[in-house]
Amino acid sequence: MHDRRIRDGMRRRAAAALTAAVALCGVHSLAQPPTPTREPSSETQVVPAVPNDPAPAPADAPGGERDAFREAERRAEEALAAPSSEDGAGAQPSFPESPTVPQINVLDLAFRGGVMMIPITLMSVLTVVFGFERMLGLRPRKILPDALITGLGRISQEKRGFDPRAAYRLCQQYPSAAANILKAMLMKVGRPLSEVEQAMKEAGEREADRLYSNVRFLTLSAAVTPLLGLLGTVQGMIQAFFVTSHLPPGANRAEMLAQGIYTALVTTFAGLCVAIPASVLAHYFEGRIQNSLRRLDESLLGLLPQLERFEGRLRPDVENEAVVPPPVVPAAAASGPARGTKA
Repeated sequence: MHDRRIRDGMRRRAAAALTAAVALCGVHSLAQPPTPTREPSSETQVVPAVPNDPAPAPADAPGGERDAFREAERRAEEALAAPSSEDGAGAQPSFPESPTVPQINVLDLAFRGGVMMIPITLMSVLTVVFGFERMLGLRPRKILPDALITGLGRISQEKRGFDPRAAYRLCQQYPSAAANILKAMLMKVGRPLSEVEQAMKEAGEREADRLYSNVRFLTLSAAVTPLLGLLGTVQGMIQAFFVTSHLPPGANRAEMLAQGIYTALVTTFAGLCVAIPASVLAHYFEGRIQNSLRRLDESLLGLLPQLERFEGRLRPDVENEAVVPPPVVPAAAASGPARGTKA
């Protein structure tokens, strides 16, 4: 940087010296009198040789010319002395000021985006709403509460064995997806184990569908919103080219076309701003649901051996906390009609 400043100072000195020399040459040319023209004559005249005298010195020049010489010398000295103060260590190079770039007003740009900004804005609001709803609905205590798992483990370790009625009361105390599936299993206690497993499978599918219900909208928003933005951009491009083609002669077509294009791209930008967070939220919630359902299946499958021992023995009425014995077939009906009786 210091070498560059030195080179700049030398260039300025050379330019100042050249300016002073040009000024002095102009003054000298003004000081010389014009040479008279002589007409040729028939008689031969002897012309004495006159030496080429140099230009008169500034002291021999008239008053106005003398002042011009002094002014030129003074300007040359000032020009030669001025750069010396800029060559110091603390001299800062002067840079041209950059032009001011206008800032983008996002709100004004959104209003100029066109009609397609309305559905994109609506989709953005719904994405935020459903995102918060699923964030609250997929909390652990809404799917598989730790208190429910702890209570089921305590009931299974009792000396008298697993009590379906106590498990049903525990499910009512901690309502959740796991509690709904477990209640469907308890309603089938006393039936064959295959029916209990079928009831658990059907209840699990219902709960999974309920958990995935609002996540589907986030997936829809991630897929549809960019298409809405692209549609708005195509519409804006058509409008921009139409306006540009109908401008009067002499108008700035390039500026008008550039303004129309960057305005048309607003809808695509807005659509991507909505679709990217929606896609991220949808994948995140789907992962949480799959993880929760896997833990739920692992926990409930461990209760099947506890319920298997009630098969064919009794059917507890868990809702009314009563035990319904299996149906007893009368002995007379089992042995058929008595002998000697008419059918």
